[in-house]
Amino acid sequence: MEYNQQDIQPERAILVGIATPQQSRKKVDEYLNELEFLLDTAGGITVKRFVQQLEYPNPHTYVGTGKLEELFQYIKAENIDLVVIDDELGPSQLRNLEKALGCKILDRTNLILDIFAKRARTAHAKVQVELAQYQYLLPRLTRMWTHLERQRGGIGLRGPGETEIETDRRIIRDKIALLKIRLEQIDKQKITQRKSRQAMVRVALVGYTNVGKSTLMNLLSKSDIFAENKLFATLDTTVRKVVIENLPFLLSDTVGFIRKLPHGLVESFKSTLDEVRESDILIHVVDISHPEFEDQINTVTQTLAEIGAGDKQIIMVFNKIDNFRILEKEEHDLSEEEHMQPTLEELKATWMAHKNQPCIFISATTKENYDEFKKLLYDYIQGIHAKKYPYNNFLY
Repeated sequence: MEYNQQDIQPERAILVGIATPQQSRKKVDEYLNELEFLLDTAGGITVKRFVQQLEYPNPHTYVGTGKLEELFQYIKAENIDLVVIDDELGPSQLRNLEKALGCKILDRTNLILDIFAKRARTAHAKVQVELAQYQYLLPRLTRMWTHLERQRGGIGLRGPGETEIETDRRIIRDKIALLKIRLEQIDKQKITQRKSRQAMVRVALVGYTNVGKSTLMNLLSKSDIFAENKLFATLDTTVRKVVIENLPFLLSDTVGFIRKLPHGLVESFKSTLDEVRESDILIHVVDISHPEFEDQINTVTQTLAEIGAGDKQIIMVFNKIDNFRILEKEEHDLSEEEHMQPTLEELKATWMAHKNQPCIFISATTKENYDEFKKLLYDYIQGIHAKKYPYNNFLY
């Protein structure tokens, strides 16, 4: 019997987070907003959110016993398929939650890995994601195989033998080793490709996920790179040759960053982020219409520092000013606290006061201020080109 993809019902999920003295309820709500967007990107539906105030997450079940019972009753009454936790869970926490709630449990890391696996297109991205998945899975095998008994012995093989979990751990370790070798081979090919492009100034688009990097890439390069209003729409680094007036340069679009990005993914994608490390200029794209855009800027800045690209020349591009204006017009629906938010003109005055970092406010969708952005970018590329190639007179 064949199944139509449209006949498959999306999984109904509840989201669970914890507010602690170090993480306020407001911050938890922000994280859960993002988690809901992640779940939507993965194809699930958020039915309800649950937040508990604790000193710290319960080391055994993440939430307290009272909240655990509340979750169980709700899952049973509403036929919930999935529980998504807004943190990375340890093996025992996952096992205990599955046992107590009787349904599938995903943590934030597993959800992000699932989206990455769905988005990966090239061999490079697929190997990177698969490696991160196996590294995540290895310490959590106990929750999958504890119900299995030891393998049966036979003639010449009597005794305890090798447990199923030990077998699977060995298989996964072997796969991790093979994937690392494969990744090294692909990385060598990528290094050769990058060396062949050293004769040109290189620019990389960086930023939080879903801020419009791919849309801006399409605009600059006149290409048709996949872009949509989903998280991690771009996983594979795309490089295009772009010419502004008489000056050619290479522009790369990279994977978006996110808060609580799994460490294994950062490690696996370090080779992809070599495009960032080896670029002459970084264009840091920011969604100015997002209420937490400054937190997103901090996340990107920290990630750039982690991968060794914190000292690069950065042009700040505040994108989606058209969305910001729409939000400004809807002020009658805003709370008193939101009414106190700065206007676009006030934000411009604030950020443009940072003389040490060039910035511009644009809309990649409506092309507002796009020509000004191109002029700013051209000036910086021309300056770097003149320093790197002083004998070149830009006759192309």
